[in-house]
Amino acid sequence: MNSVLTTLHVFEEVATTQPTGLSELARRLDIPKSTVQRCLKTLEQAGWTRSTADGHWEITGLAFRLGSAVAGRDNLRELALPELSALQSITAETVHLAVPDGDELVLVERLDSSHELRAFLPLGTRLPLHAAATGKAYLATLPDEGIDHYLATRPARITPDTETDPDRLWTEIRRIRECGYATTEQGLHTGISAVAVAIRTPAGPARASFSISGPSSRLTPDHFAEYGLRALATRDAIERLLRR
Repeated sequence: MNSVLTTLHVFEEVATTQPTGLSELARRLDIPKSTVQRCLKTLEQAGWTRSTADGHWEITGLAFRLGSAVAGRDNLRELALPELSALQSITAETVHLAVPDGDELVLVERLDSSHELRAFLPLGTRLPLHAAATGKAYLATLPDEGIDHYLATRPARITPDTETDPDRLWTEIRRIRECGYATTEQGLHTGISAVAVAIRTPAGPARASFSISGPSSRLTPDHFAEYGLRALATRDAIERLLRR
């Protein structure tokens, strides 16, 4: 059983940091390189990971297909895509759709910007709730005790701009609840900013979140309110479709 859990931990780390190398995985997981290598080969044989031309590792489309099945269990992805595509056309930035999985979100859809310089996250990427705009939008829909429980896990600093202080995160969560959208400025990836909203359920946590993401040089704070309002209008349209 321990070997199975180790393999799953390796898979999760690849999904989070892809493309990533053997030495980096061993260092981050604090397990021997030989063990990581065996896990990667097992995952490769099962179709979950693959080696790139430069010797790095990434997950395959299998995880994405399963994530899409989760997102599609209530026709979410099918119904949301036309509205998200319209949002992408209006903003000309990348739009990401992510669904919750434990204390993280999983990216299940990406609508790319046509700009040469654009935000890019591989499908299947796992997104921390405190660092990603989609994660913070989802986090704000949890009950207060759920938020306290998550913040008590001492969220990790992903970039120099990642906010990890519980009091300041709570202040941000209250702002998200008031205005309806979340933002991040280089909190998940250096040089990338985003605006996100959650797709709500009648009661309880959100079923998904989506974001407008782009280079921080182009998606500057003076765009946040405009994009936030556009995202909220898109959310309302998606929620109306889901209620039919």
